[in-house]
Amino acid sequence: MGLTKYKQKRDFKKSPEPIGGAPDSGKLRFVVQKHDASHLHYDFRLEMGGVLKSWAVPKGPSTDPEVKRLAMMVEDHPYDYRNFEGIIPSGYGAGTVIVWDEGTYEAADFEVDDKEKEDKYFRSQLHKGKLKFILHGKKLKGEYALIKAHGRGENGWLLFKLKDKYASKDDITKKDKSVISKKTIAQVEKTTKNFYGSQRVKESVSKSKKEIELNRRSDVKASSLKNKNEKEKKKNKEINADVDEQLKDIAKKAAFPKKVSPMLATLISEPFDKEGWIYEIKWDGYRTVALCNGGKVELRTRNDKSFNKKFYSIYKAVQEWNISAVIDGEITVLDDKGKADFGALQNWRSEADGEIYYYVFDLMWMNGYDLMSLTLSKRREILKKIIPEQGIIRMSESFEGSGIQFFESAKEIGLEGIIAKNSDSLYTPGLRSKEWLKIKANKRQEMVIGGYTKNDDTSKAFSSLLVGVFDDRKLIYTGKVGTGFTQKLQKEMLKEFAPLIINKPPFTITPDINKPSRFRPDPPHASAVWLKPELVCEVSFTEMTSDGVMRHPSFEGMRADKKPKNIIMEKPVSSKKVVSSIKKKTEKILKPVNKKERATLLNPSEETQVRKINGHELKFTNLSKIFWPGEGITKRDMLNYYYQTAPFILPYLKDRPQSLNRYPNGITGDSFYQKDVTGKAPDWIKKYLYHSEADARDKHFLVATDEASLLYMASLACIEMNPWSSRTDKPDHPDWCIIDLDPAENTFEQVIEAARVTHEILTGMKVDAYAKTSGSTGIHIYIPLNAKYTYEQSKEFARLIATMVNKELPKFTSIERAVKNRKGKMYIDFLQNRPQATVAAAYSLRPKPGATVSMPLHWDEVKKGLKMKDFNIHNAIARIKSEGDIFKPVLGKGVELRKVLSALSE
Repeated sequence: MGLTKYKQKRDFKKSPEPIGGAPDSGKLRFVVQKHDASHLHYDFRLEMGGVLKSWAVPKGPSTDPEVKRLAMMVEDHPYDYRNFEGIIPSGYGAGTVIVWDEGTYEAADFEVDDKEKEDKYFRSQLHKGKLKFILHGKKLKGEYALIKAHGRGENGWLLFKLKDKYASKDDITKKDKSVISKKTIAQVEKTTKNFYGSQRVKESVSKSKKEIELNRRSDVKASSLKNKNEKEKKKNKEINADVDEQLKDIAKKAAFPKKVSPMLATLISEPFDKEGWIYEIKWDGYRTVALCNGGKVELRTRNDKSFNKKFYSIYKAVQEWNISAVIDGEITVLDDKGKADFGALQNWRSEADGEIYYYVFDLMWMNGYDLMSLTLSKRREILKKIIPEQGIIRMSESFEGSGIQFFESAKEIGLEGIIAKNSDSLYTPGLRSKEWLKIKANKRQEMVIGGYTKNDDTSKAFSSLLVGVFDDRKLIYTGKVGTGFTQKLQKEMLKEFAPLIINKPPFTITPDINKPSRFRPDPPHASAVWLKPELVCEVSFTEMTSDGVMRHPSFEGMRADKKPKNIIMEKPVSSKKVVSSIKKKTEKILKPVNKKERATLLNPSEETQVRKINGHELKFTNLSKIFWPGEGITKRDMLNYYYQTAPFILPYLKDRPQSLNRYPNGITGDSFYQKDVTGKAPDWIKKYLYHSEADARDKHFLVATDEASLLYMASLACIEMNPWSSRTDKPDHPDWCIIDLDPAENTFEQVIEAARVTHEILTGMKVDAYAKTSGSTGIHIYIPLNAKYTYEQSKEFARLIATMVNKELPKFTSIERAVKNRKGKMYIDFLQNRPQATVAAAYSLRPKPGATVSMPLHWDEVKKGLKMKDFNIHNAIARIKSEGDIFKPVLGKGVELRKVLSALSE
């Protein structure tokens, strides 16, 4: 038969199965492999003709001569297959394989010492449909026969034992471990390193149950990530090679530019159609040049300020892009419809403030070549090749066809305007070119702030801004801007104005700030405060009057990216003087924002930050204070962690009184518990009244209700979250029962063993249970109760389980409450099931070295090799995103204790 069929049925880019192998000298070999595919079966293989002749035996071999097993002959397998153990991917034969038995075999009725002659004899007998042989295996021994079965199809055979001293009626298949690894099918499935992708990680489109289980394993995930990164590097290398090949013939070699001023567009009055022009969205953001050179990245504004820290997520994304290039683009914040929101961009402090993107539209230098002398179409062609497929760096798409139609579409969806560019234009840095044109959908203008007014008897921080533009170094007044502010924004702006206050107006002609108009014939009296003209803002307005003053102006935001001296009044040029019209085409304009994933709440630079959460302003201070000295993890890192994990941890905190365990100076400083928050927590924080018997006073626990209360606790340096097991609506009825395995002087491997025995006992009782690491030294096992039983009932049920586990593991476990009576044994703590007792919540950080996390586990992860530091602040979020909330059933239906105890008594 040969190996043709074997190779046709397999994709060796995905499968770890052997491809070939040459037989060794000596004796003929056999192997029996146990194969858990769509149906469990055994593969019986005999070396013959340089390959393994193979039969699938559904029920496995028998040592009883009266039992004949059906054996279906299948394709030949390569000689090296005799040692194969591992997992086969989706497709042909998908499943787990172990070497159930192996050894040598010889003819039962043909004596010869020559292997070649014996092999030839067996091949002739195979052709006749009758084989008799003696097996010398670790499990199978003595004489066997394989006989062609008439009426069972072309491939049907019978395998049976012949009578000899090794014959037995015992079921040999109960010996279920591999003779190579000494593991069962299930154990190999969980621990093997030989799976699809161990060398070439390539996941199949459709996944079998075996693969789904396999893909949960950390080593498979690590291998998949490594492969993904390698593929990305390879892809980038190929792209760079392709680009370099292209550039060497069309571009000039040039050193990396230390600075590039962006090319500017000329404002025109109306849109146009013209062949050879492309049209882009005019993004309402900050113009930003990215200079990327050998891993070093700089984000620079038009006036050469750094955006590296301010827009840290863009900076990180450009670093990860890993290119050597100079890129032109615009940083924007998008709303839900994909439209740029300049106000949101101006107020952006962290990723919690909006979806930020870097829209790139030009490429000026790459891999040692100056591209500015190439045409725009060629530059964009190269840029498209290197743009990341996903993430917050996006290509600013261009549209060919009708500029008039594109402009009308932009107006309809509320865009700022469009940019028209000549496809053949060269890049002229720092110049305002007529090869690039901008057409605004509404009138907007950058203005220099020269002062502000405050009306008499107003409660506002200020009433209006006094703004203007430069004309030949003279600041020309253009009007008062009194709308578009919030009170909070005004207070922030006043702080920025304070050091710029001067005695004289900076305008060439002092404006009459109290001058009546036909719109306001009797305006309120105002006083002016003059400022050095060093700040720039953006203003929208309906039109400019004949005397150069704006009508209906509105503040849009500050412009830190513009130099005041460059702010002049933009006067649109007639489009007819620049272009003429030609063809039409309709395109989809906006790209939606990516699926929202929580990132950072707090930016990496400011020490004090204020964020609005659930309608409440929270102030976060001392953000660079080190909380985990060994790892350099800060208070900011901790707060960002709780912001990202809030959707997952809140179900286990919501409506539960909390014991606040505070570490104001990190895990190596002094800590203290705070239960009473009377008069200390904000009014919006929910509280739970209780009477303290110790000092006969009424006190209040803090109650977690939402994200704001979680982050408030974290802001108090509560590194860990410690909720009650019950909620305020049923304070005497816990939602879960806890078995707390506390190792004392025991090893963590013994904790794992105790957890597994606990699981086995509970499974035997038909009770669902869920495990998590404590994040400290032990394991917590939760049993859902759904608040149907009292703390006392929960405690007694836990005592019963603890007693049963102790009986199974008396050598190293104890249920003695007094430490001295435990004699160093592991305490199976059932007394956590009492009112006001707390343990760290699922997904809570712990004040331990390594910034460990109390992480929910799949039961198949509770095994030798599990370590507490496997789950920490650095990797917990990625795991949660991958696995979802696997602890969720803890809050589910709950066990029926009467049924369980009744069944147990029987």
